[in-house]
Amino acid sequence: MTESKNTIAVRINVEMTPASLQAIVENAKKIAGTGDKGYYTVDTADKVGEMISRFLLEKNFEDFVMNIENYKQ
Repeated sequence: MTESKNTIAVRINVEMTPASLQAIVENAKKIAGTGDKGYYTVDTADKVGEMISRFLLEKNFEDFVMNIENYKQ
């Protein structure tokens, strides 16, 4: 990740569109490629977590949650 901040791992359920999940899996496979036996060498579940974490850090989730107006529906 681009910034080094103190972070903690939180295991949660996240709602996302099927298209988002499909894009992460397809792109991760393209980048990782296959090994000698033809298997992909990437953990796509870890990649989903990595992409969400990067998004939260880069798009300033911290400021978003500090604003009480964002809690109103």
